[in-house]
Amino acid sequence: MSLAETMRIHEPYPGLYTYYDGRTLGKRLHSDKPNWLDDGAYSLGVASYAIVSGREALVYDTHISFDHARAIRSHLSSLGVTRIRVVLSHWHTDHVAGNAGFIDCPIISNKLTRNTLIEKRKVLVAKDPPINPVVMPTETFEGKMTLEVGDITVTLMQFDIHSADGTILLLPHLGVLLAGDTLEDSVTYISEPDNTARHIAELDRLAKLDFSRILPNHGDEQVIASGGYPPSLVTATRDYLTRLLARMDDPELETESLQSFIAPELAAGTLTYFAPYEAVHSQNIAALKGVSADD
Repeated sequence: MSLAETMRIHEPYPGLYTYYDGRTLGKRLHSDKPNWLDDGAYSLGVASYAIVSGREALVYDTHISFDHARAIRSHLSSLGVTRIRVVLSHWHTDHVAGNAGFIDCPIISNKLTRNTLIEKRKVLVAKDPPINPVVMPTETFEGKMTLEVGDITVTLMQFDIHSADGTILLLPHLGVLLAGDTLEDSVTYISEPDNTARHIAELDRLAKLDFSRILPNHGDEQVIASGGYPPSLVTATRDYLTRLLARMDDPELETESLQSFIAPELAAGTLTYFAPYEAVHSQNIAALKGVSADD
């Protein structure tokens, strides 16, 4: 059985493909025990993307398994693609697990992503399920880079949001931002709690870019398939983090549900509620409390 058997392919814009998997009720891919693939990616919904122009394609993240990578390559081959390059959004498991499926392609990341993958190689190999081999980027950039994919110009930019090594893609011809994990719906996952204040500042920088729609790697499948989120997702993410920091000393914070905590955003339609994110919200609070305890 292929791990990618439930993966769905959408084309929210001409030549821009979404490979979405997860949010499949009652189904797990790897194990009944807690693990990164089922609990950190599949249960929440996970996507990677491909930009196609002529015979060229740029793949944004290699997905959650070798099987997913192979399914993406099969789809691109069916479109007549003969040249593939890969861009990694950051070093986390669910974005690099399929790298081995693109081992014969140029793999581009920012320099910090490559350095972190080298540093975390043993950690990734020891994960459940393991990522082995850990295939490294072949090219790096710092700050900003521009690529031509057939007739399409793609801008890569580095942001310290969610993870210090984040890379987003801007597609000026569509006004689309491919956000990786810098933005997420229902809420962002705080993986580096000591940098949260910087993440908020970087969200303000991100908001100043010129785009009209956002395609994140975790979010509602139908929203993504129909063209993505409005720029208000940036503001909603910033406000969520700011509110968390402001309420660290509130004794009711840990017992309040995510649905209640983000009620203003739900009412405004800037976030959507998906129950599995209750666990993410609880983990975010615990992570920030841990930072506070160490200060």
